[in-house]
Amino acid sequence: MPSPTISHIICTTALVSLIFIMPFYYGIVLDNISMDVARRELKEIADYVSNTFSNLYFLVNSTQYLNVNLTKELTYLPLTVEDAIYVVKITGSGGNATKIIAYLRERSSIISETWLSPGMKIGSNDSVESWRGSIVAGCNRNNTGIYIWFSYGGS
Repeated sequence: MPSPTISHIICTTALVSLIFIMPFYYGIVLDNISMDVARRELKEIADYVSNTFSNLYFLVNSTQYLNVNLTKELTYLPLTVEDAIYVVKITGSGGNATKIIAYLRERSSIISETWLSPGMKIGSNDSVESWRGSIVAGCNRNNTGIYIWFSYGGS
């Protein structure tokens, strides 16, 4: 075969293979970018919730009264992250709250966490889902400790 024919065959084969292979790699890159964006948004959510609990904790701990109960509606939480429902959860060990975890309900591998101030205990409701409406963070102090919890709306 003459040299130009071989060059055309090589270039045509390369072009056809690029047409079929590039969308596959593009899909992988696009999925990685959307996962990274979701993790960053979940990190912002976890940081916001952790900061709210820390503020409530310091307010409850700064008063001299024994039975104190404070709540704060988390108005800046989005309903979805990357068009998916997410869960925010208080985790810890031995009843002590150590960190806030936020993850996508359908893809629990996309997760973000942030640490809480020491001294808080896990209250009655330790997790919420974003689709159920407005979320309220609460902190109360009694004779056994300072507890943090979640609730929905005004309940």
